[in-house]
Amino acid sequence: MRLACDLIAGVVALVVLAGCPQEPRERPDVRCSDACKQRVTRCTEHECERGCAFVLDRLVEHEQEPVLACIASSSRCADPDWAACAAHIGAHADGGPAVPPPPEIE
Repeated sequence: MRLACDLIAGVVALVVLAGCPQEPRERPDVRCSDACKQRVTRCTEHECERGCAFVLDRLVEHEQEPVLACIASSSRCADPDWAACAAHIGAHADGGPAVPPPPEIE
């Protein structure tokens, strides 16, 4: 009887542990963070996770590779570096549209 109870408890524990939710790996920020940790060795794990979350809008626009290439060539891995890399790639490389002219005064 004791063996059967231990066996049942073990099976229940396996089912519970197998059913624990894990972070989905298909999220853009998670994919970016995984790639950053592998490619940009001077960035810490935390810096990769924070930076990829910081530039999530560029990741959704499929700009992960240019952002990571820019970070890899940067001297640091801080928020301003991630922001500069995100601001100077793809459709945003030209700095965006010009400032509108001032309103006409009548």
